[in-house]
Amino acid sequence: MKLWILAFTLLPLLGAVYVGWHIFRIVPLVPAGKLACAVLFGLGMVMLIAAFVLNIDALPFPMAVTIYQGGASWIFWLLYAVMIFLLLDIGRLVRLVPSSFLNDSWAGTLTVVGVMAVLFIYGNIHYYNKVRVPLTMETDKPLERPLTIVLASDLHLGYVNRKAEFQRWLDMIYVEKPDMVLIAGDIIDGSHRAVAVQRMDQMFAQLGCPIYACLGNHEYLRGVGNSMQFYQDAGINLLRDETVRTMGINIIGRDDDTNKARTPLETLALQCDPSRFTILLDHQPYRLEEAQKAGIDFQFSGHTHYGQMWPISWITDAIFEDAFGPYTKGRTQYYVSSGLGIWGSPFRIGTRSEFVVLTLLPR
Repeated sequence: MKLWILAFTLLPLLGAVYVGWHIFRIVPLVPAGKLACAVLFGLGMVMLIAAFVLNIDALPFPMAVTIYQGGASWIFWLLYAVMIFLLLDIGRLVRLVPSSFLNDSWAGTLTVVGVMAVLFIYGNIHYYNKVRVPLTMETDKPLERPLTIVLASDLHLGYVNRKAEFQRWLDMIYVEKPDMVLIAGDIIDGSHRAVAVQRMDQMFAQLGCPIYACLGNHEYLRGVGNSMQFYQDAGINLLRDETVRTMGINIIGRDDDTNKARTPLETLALQCDPSRFTILLDHQPYRLEEAQKAGIDFQFSGHTHYGQMWPISWITDAIFEDAFGPYTKGRTQYYVSSGLGIWGSPFRIGTRSEFVVLTLLPR
């Protein structure tokens, strides 16, 4: 854990120094102007630190939104600025890019700014394009009737995904006329004040169907007790190491892996009728073999965001057995969602925001 903290502290700092140095070199202004541009970019790191160290919940809501979203966005701007300057440096070393392009150059400056602008305008538009993923499953186990189930994860409601945007998501889900909605954790981004001020708990009732959910790691960030109260006020059936039988199927909701003392899955599975189709909600898709051994028919997870921004998706692919999409182990089927919402900033490049519409049919 200390290595992760060190990495996430040192790497952005080194990246900021690298980008700041390049900005100072490339901008064709007097030294004071160059320094001002480099410092302006570096202020993003100040916002990032402020967003996660200071108590922004005590600030006026619009100011808290600006600091949180600006600071969290900066880390992605930094990533792409580092990649762009690194490519230019490599190009200079192999003599594909002239040194003059990186020194006091309007052509170089406008190219870097233009590429960054195009990428992040695209990333913002792409984020708001929610993808409907149809998924059909047939089962030999008895069903009372065919079911339409909307599956979602990682809503991250709060300072970034605010009331108006959440209303748009609810409208999309309502059109599906689902029998139930299942949410695999991280409904709250972290700030309970942000969802309370917007009264977002009252909005879930619009769906007009039962909602079942498990906890995610973000529900633990600012106090799991407050998160559970939000779920209750929203009318969400929270399954925290609990099982329920509804509409002829079993649903298991695991506590998040943040709780290392959570109930073993095999124990929870014993509480279910094995003759009925069983869906498992488990936020973090680690140890997928546990569901297979427990005889689970279908596991739905989130958490990975599929990296949110390329090339971070390569890292999630390396970490998780299934970082995104459908997967099968033995007789157990899985779907790991990249999430309906997002953490930190409204950008997606190389990944998508989605919700899954599961149609469960008798074979």
